[in-house]
Amino acid sequence: MTTTTAMTSTAIAQYIKTTSESNRRTGYEYLKRLESFQDFISQNYDFRIDDLTLSKMLNVDVYELLSSYVSYLINKTSDDGYNISSLTIKQRVTTAKNFLEYYDFDISPRKFKIKVKIPKIVRRLREALNREDIVKILEACTSVKLKTFVLCLAATGLRSSECCSIRLMDIDFKKGKISIRGEFTKTKQDHYVFMTSELAEQLNSWLDYKYRPRIHYSTLERKNIEFTPMIEDTDLVFASSFVFDKHTKKMRLKTSTTAMTKKDQHKVIKLLYIPLAVQFDRVLDQLKVGYEDASKRRRKVTFHSLRRAYKSIVSNLGYSDYSEWALNHRGSPYYQVSEKDKYKIFKKIEPEITFLNQCIIVERHADMQTRLEAMEQENTILRQKDSMNADAIAGLSDRMQELMNKVHEIEKGKNIKL
Repeated sequence: MTTTTAMTSTAIAQYIKTTSESNRRTGYEYLKRLESFQDFISQNYDFRIDDLTLSKMLNVDVYELLSSYVSYLINKTSDDGYNISSLTIKQRVTTAKNFLEYYDFDISPRKFKIKVKIPKIVRRLREALNREDIVKILEACTSVKLKTFVLCLAATGLRSSECCSIRLMDIDFKKGKISIRGEFTKTKQDHYVFMTSELAEQLNSWLDYKYRPRIHYSTLERKNIEFTPMIEDTDLVFASSFVFDKHTKKMRLKTSTTAMTKKDQHKVIKLLYIPLAVQFDRVLDQLKVGYEDASKRRRKVTFHSLRRAYKSIVSNLGYSDYSEWALNHRGSPYYQVSEKDKYKIFKKIEPEITFLNQCIIVERHADMQTRLEAMEQENTILRQKDSMNADAIAGLSDRMQELMNKVHEIEKGKNIKL
């Protein structure tokens, strides 16, 4: 039995390189999973993972290998001292299986299912967020940046990474929409979402605060100098760390994307997400929102909960197809609606995804009250018409009975004469 390997094998490196070409985040996740598989082999076998995949000098029963890997993961504990979850085990074993198939190991799905028994996944009940919950979260956000970020997620249904990738040039305040670059979406497809009036106001407030004049101490002049940060169209909206350029004597964003490669932008977006997630955890602690289980790996409420809430709110209003489009899901290929028509639908749902703007909320309630009053008036008129119709029918029935009686009398008179 050997110790845990420190270097990633050549076979894994090649596989991750191929996988990362389509999605870098997937490649990173697969790397972590396969490093676990590499550790398992190094600790339990006399060969290396490259001997198995590249050299092909070994005759190994892959089903037995993967089954042993399952047992290894079941008995293994994570860094925090808890057992690895069934979902994690399934993901790691499936990735190891795909990795072996990549190197021409013939694995039958039927045999794999019979010989490799993976623990069944326990599906945890996800906390459902309603409007009141979202309002409480927003009100508890003391940071302008976090409040804007949370509102953006709740009012658009964007993923966290998509929200972090927004640049100034991607926001069109006149048309009320935000463009999302396909390079930073899960589906790799360009997309756009509409902004509520509340979100537009909050974004403007955040940008005014972000680009406010700053005081910089000049070591050369030995005094404080006031500078207003430079504003560039390529600035990331939620990037807020500034640096002072001694040559231009201007203050600009530390993470300027003007000459940044897509690879570096992905790294920056991840760095933007981490402090926001930490601040969000503090807000949840303040609101006493707990975890899904004792391991405390996942909160009952996450940034993604806001995306699920958006989907639920819009679908409950009867716009399920629109919600799929707004979330940038594949949806039905038959749902083809112009931007103008989508905007009309958005204006109908806007009051329901407005959380803090009391004016709009009051207008929404007033509109609902007006509709209810109109419906009550219509019902009253209909009931009156029904009452009149019932009286008319009763009168006709009485008249009909009189006529029938007269007919019977006439017929009776004729019979008497005969």
